[in-house]
Amino acid sequence: MTLRDILQSAIDSLTDARVPSPRLNAELLLMFTLGCDRAYLYAHSERELTPDEHARYEQALSQRSRGVPTQYITGHQEFWGMDFIVTPAVLIPRPETEHVIETVLELARVEQGRANLRQAQGKLSYANRLRIVDVGTGSGCIALALAQELPLAEIHATDISPDALEIAEANAARHQLASRIIFHDTDLLQGIESNFFDFVVSNPPYVGESETDQVQLEVRKFEPRNAIFAGPTGLEVIEHLITSAHAALKPGGRLVMEISGTIAEGVRSLLESWQCVQIKNDLQGIPRVATAQKKV
Repeated sequence: MTLRDILQSAIDSLTDARVPSPRLNAELLLMFTLGCDRAYLYAHSERELTPDEHARYEQALSQRSRGVPTQYITGHQEFWGMDFIVTPAVLIPRPETEHVIETVLELARVEQGRANLRQAQGKLSYANRLRIVDVGTGSGCIALALAQELPLAEIHATDISPDALEIAEANAARHQLASRIIFHDTDLLQGIESNFFDFVVSNPPYVGESETDQVQLEVRKFEPRNAIFAGPTGLEVIEHLITSAHAALKPGGRLVMEISGTIAEGVRSLLESWQCVQIKNDLQGIPRVATAQKKV
């Protein structure tokens, strides 16, 4: 079969299987199978697939039709302009999490301005550089994006899953950032020094068990459950995170975490002893990022 014919057949098959965005998925899986870009598909539409290529493409389509996310089939996902290895051991990085990066960078610029002032006054030393920890790093997407954008910052990343840390470390090595990030195999911030960090950043589990039916079937079925569901209300992990973040942050340090609209008011209530509490919406107007500052 030619590329044109097999692509149309794949689109029809994925449509029948009710896979969202069937053309996009069909193209991505064919590009993955052939190791090419989209331009190649259409520039060489009359090219015949080899039997091996055809078999591998059909296998990928079969997996996608069963609900396996495309990212787990190809093993890759883009985030913040960077390519990340992903496996079923880690949550697939999502565009909305980029709002967390944007928020940290905005606040970091404020802190950098203060550091520049201290430097001008002769009060800045190497120990004064920003220290940031990404809690529950998963694929490492938050930690690596911040390491890329803040080359002078000291970046730490924690995860309770050794398999997830292995993926995060592999991604750090691929992007030549391994020397910039210190990884910790721990639950939240256990064993982390107190009053140490300027930023605690996290995309924690925040979906309540009561919301299970509202989560896409392929997410429930294939992505790591402990990275999505937090307990009955969705606030259980965040409550522990807030307590441990308060201990780990320096006075005046900031907590930045991804949330959802269903828990926004609950999060605000848990942060009542903090200052400068803000909840920012994403581009769809959904509460997405909570920030708070530890009192000085």
